[in-house]
Amino acid sequence: MVTETMMPVNGIEVCVETFGEPTEPPLLLLAGEASSMDWWDDEFCRRLAAGGRFVIRYDHRDTGRSTCFPIGVPGYSGTDLMNDALGVMDALGVPAAHLVGLSLGGALAQRIAVQHPERVLSLTLMSTSAGEPGEEMTKGGVALLVETRPEVDWSNRKAAVAGLMAEVRARGGPFTPDEPQLRRLAERVFDRSADLAAARHNHRLAGYGPPVQDRLGDITAPTVVLHGTLDQRFPAEHPRELARAIPGARLVWMEGVGHEFPPRAVWDQVLAEILI
Repeated sequence: MVTETMMPVNGIEVCVETFGEPTEPPLLLLAGEASSMDWWDDEFCRRLAAGGRFVIRYDHRDTGRSTCFPIGVPGYSGTDLMNDALGVMDALGVPAAHLVGLSLGGALAQRIAVQHPERVLSLTLMSTSAGEPGEEMTKGGVALLVETRPEVDWSNRKAAVAGLMAEVRARGGPFTPDEPQLRRLAERVFDRSADLAAARHNHRLAGYGPPVQDRLGDITAPTVVLHGTLDQRFPAEHPRELARAIPGARLVWMEGVGHEFPPRAVWDQVLAEILI
């Protein structure tokens, strides 16, 4: 069963979608910066649910159908983004969940595990870092791409779709979705977004709250670090440092994968690690 609904969370409206049965162990997917839940592939979510999980994905504020804020004046912080994840769990009556976070989502998952360990059943940290994400955002991540592509009019469907596709290709690898599939996804992202430009700018401005790098050793949840061998945004030293910092964490490489949501070619590997 798949359901999508708007939920009141921390004074805003958040769009949430679930897969599977609420009686199964909950699993929360946390997307990357400026990314709506669409980037978590529908079939990927269904396969997670088939593996015995109640799968939850949601639109970060300023993405998808969730509440948007004026461009350049987000009025929220990275701590609010973390609290939104917890608020989604609260709205669904979920005391604790398996957290699967990618890039910014991985940073939020780390912060939850440090500050609210009782809410975490396990951690899957994908394409992320133990360092301060805000610094990386200005060094070759999404924010840099925004700055170096000022010609993109994110309010124009054709231009925005082309811009999204170009970014995914630039960060991806040989398994990145082909042109037709990627175009369909980019069109869906645009069509579901209340204001695509808002997230592009506001997430970067929001910041990420006080660093938690020096507290990663306090994490007790079972943790796997999944990282693409072609990830240029967070080169190999980042996942290695992250796996060393978290007690008992396992580092698993995804061959031929860049800084991207897991492509279909590695789903079997990724699903096996998440559902272990």
